[in-house]
Amino acid sequence: MEQHRTRPTRHGRYGPRGDGPPLPPQARRAEDGGAARPARPSRPARVPQRRPAPPRAAARRLPGPRLTGLGSGLFCGLVMLVLGLLTEALFGSSPTVYGVLFLPVCALTALWARDGDLLIAPVVVPIAFAVGLVPVADLGSGTLEGLMGMVTGLATQAGWLYGGTLTAGVIVLFRRVRRVRMVNRRAARTRPRP
Repeated sequence: MEQHRTRPTRHGRYGPRGDGPPLPPQARRAEDGGAARPARPSRPARVPQRRPAPPRAAARRLPGPRLTGLGSGLFCGLVMLVLGLLTEALFGSSPTVYGVLFLPVCALTALWARDGDLLIAPVVVPIAFAVGLVPVADLGSGTLEGLMGMVTGLATQAGWLYGGTLTAGVIVLFRRVRRVRMVNRRAARTRPRP
């Protein structure tokens, strides 16, 4: 015959014995003779979060955006157009200032290009140079005069154009070699040894 358990009635604030606050449900079952669950371990103390890097270390790191091929072309073209406009406004269309400003833009374009689109950087750099040269070159009043002004500007500033393209090409080549070496090291680590 089945017997039903009854809980003892509690009197007063904490029960008939007055032995402290009421027990949680699992502990009450154990007290009543039922199986008790093991107590959960207490959570470890919260670890304080790391402080941000000091400003010196953060300033040393360059931002690392990853531009697609189209993004590299747009970035380089727009920056060179803005620099061409600024050169015209501030320095009286000085092609030397424009050429000097062209070199860091080439380096940034090659550094920020995505690994899959590395080879596009040396291609978009000369195009961006020509786009930015429009405000700097003496375009004249007619279409033919404007075209001759662009050709003359490109011919006289070929040193800056080749220098920037070479800068982008060397950076891309260095990044590509480093990437291939890293992939080969990973493959060698995962390859089973005989």
